[in-house]
Amino acid sequence: MLKLIRRILAVIFWLGITWLFVDLSGMAHHHIAWMAKLQFLPSVLALNWLSIAIVLVLTFLLGRIYCSIICPLGVLQDFFAWIGKWKIFRKNKKAKFANRYSYSKPKTWLRLSVLALFLIMLLTGFSAGVVLLAPYSSYGRIVSSLLQVVYTDINNLLAQWSEANDNYIFSYVEPHNNPLILVVIASVTALILFVLAFMHGRTYCNTICPVGTVLGYMAKFSWLKMQVEEDKCIKCGLCEKNCKAACIKVEKGKPVVFDYTRCVTCGDCQTVCGKGALHLAPVGKKRLSGSKGTDAEEGKDGEVSRRSFLAITGATVAAAALQAQEKTTDGGLAVIEDKKLPTRKTRVTPPGSLSVQNLHDHCTACQLCIANCPNGVLRPSTDLDHFMQPEMQFDKSFCRPECTRCSHVCPTGAICSIIPPEKTAIQIGHAVWVKENCLPVAEGQRCGSCASHCPAEAIQMVPLDKSLKQNPDDQQWYDADGNRMDWRDLLMVPAVNTEKCIGCGKCEYLCPARPLAAIYVEGNEVHREI
Repeated sequence: MLKLIRRILAVIFWLGITWLFVDLSGMAHHHIAWMAKLQFLPSVLALNWLSIAIVLVLTFLLGRIYCSIICPLGVLQDFFAWIGKWKIFRKNKKAKFANRYSYSKPKTWLRLSVLALFLIMLLTGFSAGVVLLAPYSSYGRIVSSLLQVVYTDINNLLAQWSEANDNYIFSYVEPHNNPLILVVIASVTALILFVLAFMHGRTYCNTICPVGTVLGYMAKFSWLKMQVEEDKCIKCGLCEKNCKAACIKVEKGKPVVFDYTRCVTCGDCQTVCGKGALHLAPVGKKRLSGSKGTDAEEGKDGEVSRRSFLAITGATVAAAALQAQEKTTDGGLAVIEDKKLPTRKTRVTPPGSLSVQNLHDHCTACQLCIANCPNGVLRPSTDLDHFMQPEMQFDKSFCRPECTRCSHVCPTGAICSIIPPEKTAIQIGHAVWVKENCLPVAEGQRCGSCASHCPAEAIQMVPLDKSLKQNPDDQQWYDADGNRMDWRDLLMVPAVNTEKCIGCGKCEYLCPARPLAAIYVEGNEVHREI
C-alpha cells in the first residue's frame, strides 16, 4: 500500500505541476498554484513558513517522502528509472524483478561540497549557478522549453482544424520564442538526468541536488523508517538489487544496513521482499537494523556530526531567506521588417517584483511566470548576472493592465501577488522618445500611434517646431507672430509625462518605426506607485 499510495500522489503532483507550465488557458494557476508554492527551495526564498513547515513535518515523520512525491524532478527520475526496468533492457528477461542496482557507499564529500558551493552562490548572489542546481527550476526549464513547445504546436494544429470546421473549440496561441541557450541547457539537463536515472536510479538526487542533501540528513532523524525484521530476512539481496537509491547493503551473517540519508521512502524494497521482512515503522527502543552500520559506513567517507550538519543546514536556510512565431507580412501584401530590441540601461521587471534586486535575489529561474505569460512579454534573460530570470520585452506584445497571472504563479516571492487595480498604479519603467527614429522626424510623416494607444494617457503629441505655443483657452497652436496654425500643417511628435507612465510597453510595441522603435521603455531599478 505504501508504494501504491506514493505512486498515486506522485503522479497527481507531477501532472499538476506540469500542467502549470504548459497550460495555455490560464485556469491551472487558479486551482493548483499551491503545488508550486509547496516546493522547498521556492518556499524558503519566499519565506513561506506554512509550506516550509509542511515539508519539514513530512520529512521528520516519513523521511524523504518530499523527494518521492512533491518534487517533480524526483518523480521524473523515477519515470526514467522505470524505463530502465523494462524487460528489453534487462540482462535476465525471465526474472520477476529488475535486479538492476547495488549498494554504493555514500559520496558524502561530494554532497556536502555541492551544498557548500550552493550556499556560497546564494550568499554572493551568483544566480546563474543557483538556478542550474535548483531542482524545481531544472524541471521548469525542461517542461517550458521542450514540452510546452510540443503542447503549443498540438494546440495550434487543433485550432486550425477547429477553424476549418467552424466550431472554434481551440484558439491559436503564439509560441514562446525561447532563446537557444535555454533550450540547450534544458536538453543537456534532461539527457544527464535520463542517463543517470536509467543506469543508476536516484544518483542525481543523492549526490548533486542540494535540496536532497538537506532533506536527506534531516531524514536521519525521522520517526518512521524502513526497518528489517532480522528473524524473517533470509539475506536474498532482492531489496538491495531493487533499491534505486542504492542505500541498502545486504551481507551474509550481518544485519541489513540502511542509509536513511539517501532513502526516499519509495517502498520498492518492501514490494520485492517475499518474506515480509521490511516495514515502515516507528523508531522504537530496539536498535534499528543497520543503523549503527550505516553510521560506520558513512564515517569512513567523512561523515559530519549532527551538530555540524545542522549548522550547515541552518546557514543554507538563512542565506536563502536573505536572498529571499513572428508575423512577416502585413495581410500577405507587404513585408514587415523585423523589429530589433532596444538597448536598455535598466532591465524591465514585471509588476509585483518590487525592484530589479528583489527579483534577482529571490528568482530561481523556474520559467513558470514565462510559461504562463499569455502575452509573450516575459523572456528568459541571457545576461550572466540574471541568467534565465524573467525580463520584459515588447517586440511581440505589451503588458496588459488587466493581466496579473505571473504574480499569482510565482512560488518564491520574486513576483508578489497583485490585482489589476494595483498593477495600474505601479510604475515599472517609463517611456523614452528617440527623436531620430520617429517617423515625423525621419520621414516627415504623421503618426501619433503611441499617444492614441497609451492606456495611462501619459503621451501627448506636440509640434516638432518648438517655437510654436499652445493657447490654453482654445487649445490651438500659434506661431511667434500670433498666427493660428492649421493642425493639418503641423508635424506632431510625442512628449512623455514620466510621472504618469507605468511602463506597460504598449507604445513601444505599436510604434511603426523599424528596425528600432522610436519610443521604448526604460526600466526602474525600484518600482514605485503613482
